[in-house]
Amino acid sequence: MLQRLRVTFARGEELKYISHLDLMRLWERAIRRAGLHLAYSQGFNPHPRISLAAPLAVGITSDAELADIYLERRVTPYLFMRSLDAQLPKGISLRAVEEVGLSWPSLQSVVRFGEYVVTVSTRRDRGEVESAVQAMLAADAIPWEHMRDTGPRRYDLRPLIVDINLQQWREGECVLGMRLRTDSSATGRPEQVTAALGFTERPSLIHRTKLALHVDSGLGR
Repeated sequence: MLQRLRVTFARGEELKYISHLDLMRLWERAIRRAGLHLAYSQGFNPHPRISLAAPLAVGITSDAELADIYLERRVTPYLFMRSLDAQLPKGISLRAVEEVGLSWPSLQSVVRFGEYVVTVSTRRDRGEVESAVQAMLAADAIPWEHMRDTGPRRYDLRPLIVDINLQQWREGECVLGMRLRTDSSATGRPEQVTAALGFTERPSLIHRTKLALHVDSGLGR
């Protein structure tokens, strides 16, 4: 009987540079080595039934990634966690496993926000950083241009920013907390927000601390 398990996991420094495709392959291999019966899609080219709520960009770590994994044979969440944990490489660690309904909406359709801690170098003092943050939050629009392989993409960055706060400042560096829109239609990127704030250096650390799901879906976190 088909089973759907929701897995919360952390992705550390050791694996922050692997691609989404490589991460999916990692999960598939680990599940097979653990002796668990992973379900596959139907059709000419079947794929493992593993889905992530909001795949991380390369270079970002996290304590709060969410994945739905479908099995062909039922196991308890405890047995799944114990069996799989021994097969995962350093840099991936399980935080929680729970069984969820097969008819529940997909993770991708109910994720709404991502929360981040972002460390970035700066020559500005604390007051200047706080002023830049307040000006961004007060702005009605933040025109933005993002260069892609297909050419420039222009859009308004402001609707992607839910909240920003200065968590820590020390000479030469500051730590920002961000709550950014993360859904099926758009995703706020912390490095774009720091650039829009006027920081000239890319963040030295971006760490996702939470994924918030749609509260009306019965899946809110």
